[in-house]
Amino acid sequence: MRWKLYFNIRQKVIFGLTLGMMAVALVGGLSFRYLKEIERKQHLVEVADDLNNVILEIRRYEKNFLLYGSDQDFAENRLFIEKGLSAIQSIVPEIQNLRGAPHLNLLEQEFLAYRSTMDRIEKCGGQHLRSCDQKIEDRLREQGKKLLDISHQLVTYERQRILTIIKTLKSQLAASIVLFIFAGLFLIVVVIKKIIRPLKVIEQATLQIAQGDFSHLPITGNWDETQQVLQALNRMTSELEKRQEQLLQARKLSSIGILTSGVAHQLNNPLNNISTSCQILLEEFGQGDPEFMHKMLTNIEQEVHRARDTVKGLLEFSRDKEFALIPHSLKEVVDRSVRLMSSQVPPGIDIVRDVPADMILNLDSQRLQEVFLNLLMNAVQAIESPPGQIRISAVPEQTTHQAVITVEDTGAGIPEDHFSHIFDPFFTTKPVGTGTGMGLSVVYGIIQKHQGTISVESKVGEGTRFSIRLPLQQSA
Repeated sequence: MRWKLYFNIRQKVIFGLTLGMMAVALVGGLSFRYLKEIERKQHLVEVADDLNNVILEIRRYEKNFLLYGSDQDFAENRLFIEKGLSAIQSIVPEIQNLRGAPHLNLLEQEFLAYRSTMDRIEKCGGQHLRSCDQKIEDRLREQGKKLLDISHQLVTYERQRILTIIKTLKSQLAASIVLFIFAGLFLIVVVIKKIIRPLKVIEQATLQIAQGDFSHLPITGNWDETQQVLQALNRMTSELEKRQEQLLQARKLSSIGILTSGVAHQLNNPLNNISTSCQILLEEFGQGDPEFMHKMLTNIEQEVHRARDTVKGLLEFSRDKEFALIPHSLKEVVDRSVRLMSSQVPPGIDIVRDVPADMILNLDSQRLQEVFLNLLMNAVQAIESPPGQIRISAVPEQTTHQAVITVEDTGAGIPEDHFSHIFDPFFTTKPVGTGTGMGLSVVYGIIQKHQGTISVESKVGEGTRFSIRLPLQQSA
């Protein structure tokens, strides 16, 4: 059984920061150690340079003493010997762990040996030290030369070590910079992939939701905060979609309430005609002309069909069903919407239809009917003082393979500064209590579900035109 270890964004950030801090601490620690070693070696080089000068002075007074046997030259020689030993003793504790320490120890031993030889020569006495063995003088000169050579070796060695450490430090810092650059690029990629992109997706999703698109966002296998937010957003869109369906049904019920009085009027006329025809038939029963009675019965049948169609249209509109796009005649949807709305249209307002009978679109007829009813209601209310005209037309646009449907009126028009908010939920220009501001919001959502677009053009005092674009049915 394979186990996968997932880290959320907080854990990844903490882990990355911890690694970064550890890397910085490691690089800083190593650099500090190298710098401390350079500091100690630099101090050793300074002491070695001083010792070199001291040894030169020792050799100078040595030559003078061997030539002239002056006590003052011996005293100066001894003074510089002690000065050199003192300098060595002062630096020894600081350089015990350095690689140059053996050279300094050897130099100290040579100093002591040189001092001992110098003491032996001093005991010989005499102006020109004639009583001293020539071998002792040669040994002294050899020891003096060796002191100078060792001091030069010490300076050269430590300077070389300083250059080596600096080169190592430069390489380490260069490698650290490259490593930090790659780590930074990796962090940027992670931030873009794990934070910025999901946030961009969330931002776009919120805009889509605001426009009525409730499509679910893709969820990857990574379990982190952004994925949890996406899952929560998907749950929210599901709930919003349910609420929109409920809102649409409520809007339909509201529309049914508005249409009820008109439907009752539409039913009243055929019922009156049926009642009158039945009374005439009852009076003429058994005595009337068969042709006349057949005409009355045909009239009754027609009025029954008329009433049935009215009730059927209202039932079709009120029924709650799943959204489904199927091929349907646009003209039938428009005609059915106009019939339901006809009783609400005041005298003097004409509804003109110019929709091709052969225009078949993939649509949900019930919901598109809701679109036309909302637009027709708004158009009727916009024509405050008849006469006026409402025109519904549709033309195919082959270049974009879309059907362009327009609903325009000669009403009061809409101010231009309202265009950006006209499809927002609860936005209305009607007086309080006469509108909820949900009609055009519902229209926008339905058109979006049909993979179409809706736009508005209007001029105050001249009228308003809504343009709907829906995909044409693909030809077989």
